Amino acid sequence: MVNTEEKDESLKDNLLDEDLIDEEVVLENEIPKELNSDNLEEDIISDIEKITLEKDEIKDQLIRSYAENENIRKRAQKEKKEAEIYGITKMSRDILTVYDNLQRALDLADDILDEKSLPMIEGLELTKKDLLETFKRNKIEKIEPELGEKFNPKLHQAMFEGPSNEIEKGSIMQILSIGFSISDRLLRAAHVAVSSGKIKNIDNPEPEEN
Repeated sequence: MVNTEEKDESLKDNLLDEDLIDEEVVLENEIPKELNSDNLEEDIISDIEKITLEKDEIKDQLIRSYAENENIRKRAQKEKKEAEIYGITKMSRDILTVYDNLQRALDLADDILDEKSLPMIEGLELTKKDLLETFKRNKIEKIEPELGEKFNPKLHQAMFEGPSNEIEKGSIMQILSIGFSISDRLLRAAHVAVSSGKIKNIDNPEPEEN
């Protein structure tokens, strides 16, 4: 009876040993191949490089997107400003007609100076002053060329050309009306007469320079 029990105990021990061996084999087989690879370090470095590359690509996309949004915002602001300026420009050109009429009335008033006309002239002067202050508040500036100033097609409009012994060729010899600009945009060019050079003496013509 004792021998039988000893045999059973021995058999159990052998079975336990075999189970442990089987478990070790299973565990070895379940270990990922990557962990068993000799190139584990290279694989990790490769993964890090991929992640870094993806990160750089995402960062680049974000920068491009931000720049594009900034361009859209600036473009919208510019278009809005131009629309505002265009509206003011159109209105300002209409108001310039009022200024011209006031100036003509004042020019005519110089020829009829008398006591009865003084209140009317003073009223015209005050109206002109208020109008110019309104121009200034809205960044409307006068373009007032001077005699002898070089003709500038961006600011001046030549109404006619004539000879002049005092004013050199291509310069302003007469100012017909002042011009106006708004925010660096031309509203109306100053109307001027331009010198074509000295008056030619038919009897004693000057020799041409070689």
